[in-house]
Amino acid sequence: MKINGVPYRTIWPSADRRSVTIIDQTRLPHEFVTRSLANLDQAAHAIKAMQVRGAPLIGATAAYGLALAMNADPSDAGLKTAYDRLLATRPTAVNLRWALDAMQTGLTPLPPAQRALTAWQRAAALCDEDVAINEAIGRHGKSLIAQAWERKGCQGSVNILTHCNAGWLATVDWGTALAPIYAAHDGGIPVHVWVDETRPRNQGASLTAWELGQHGVPHTVIADNAGGHYMQHHRVDLAIVGTDRTTASGDVCNKIGTYLKALAAFDNKVPFYVALPSPTIDWTISDGLVQIPIEERAGDEVSHIPGLAEDGRITRVQVTPKGSAVANPAFDVTPARLVTALVTERGICPATPEGLRALFPEKAP
Repeated sequence: MKINGVPYRTIWPSADRRSVTIIDQTRLPHEFVTRSLANLDQAAHAIKAMQVRGAPLIGATAAYGLALAMNADPSDAGLKTAYDRLLATRPTAVNLRWALDAMQTGLTPLPPAQRALTAWQRAAALCDEDVAINEAIGRHGKSLIAQAWERKGCQGSVNILTHCNAGWLATVDWGTALAPIYAAHDGGIPVHVWVDETRPRNQGASLTAWELGQHGVPHTVIADNAGGHYMQHHRVDLAIVGTDRTTASGDVCNKIGTYLKALAAFDNKVPFYVALPSPTIDWTISDGLVQIPIEERAGDEVSHIPGLAEDGRITRVQVTPKGSAVANPAFDVTPARLVTALVTERGICPATPEGLRALFPEKAP
């Protein structure tokens, strides 16, 4: 995707394999800042502090973090330490474990002297795979937007509601939920996106709106609680969201607030789609409400909010009374019964065990 007309990925290695560069998403939308990660500690911090975020990008950053660790200590102990350190950074997104397992499986049989070079090659391959997966999600999901446009008699725009940021900033490129939107827009289908602000970290208002604007996609930022209102008034043709973990039964774990959007969509008969790369599917669990750990983040994400002051400074202010208790669950689980369909790189399927296994028969027990 492009920033000011220049193509970018969200993460890329240096030519000498001594560092990797990321876009610091905590500075967006008011500043475009890149940061160089040179060691395991910096990679772990980037994930933990959400300088990078989004399940696929977390996995890609972890893969490069392991490569950085192999530069410093390619021993068995060094590999285990790096794996454990990176795995502990974010507990909910399953792509993190998937990427680390893929790296570990490829590196463990090798002698330590060969691990660093192989780690960099495997991390790059994982990133290329992510791009190919998300481009395919865009192609499959575009058909749903095309069908919505046809239902409108090819008149006006297709109004799409999304939540959080599941665009190219959440992946290596293209995105998950936004990939079909970009494919439709680039293919000449007029689209308009309702962008949930997505409290408490405002990934919709700060990230989704920014990248849609960079790509020239018409959009409007709305308060999180406005989505149901627009559905009631027939101003949403479909909803597309991403996911950090999807169970083998089709339950979807995504940014807090997704469940409420799914309930409103169900009540108003608005199609509710979830776009997901297959590494996001956790084939080991079937009950999302019981088996998915929900990350509880720091309370100051709720009690404080960053923004651009009138004098041009980026500042942070408190919006709650001092002394008020704050809870901050980062994700919620949308039961499969509320999901119209899942959009994967292999196609579109019902949010059921049978639907998923039809697309991924090799995962069937």
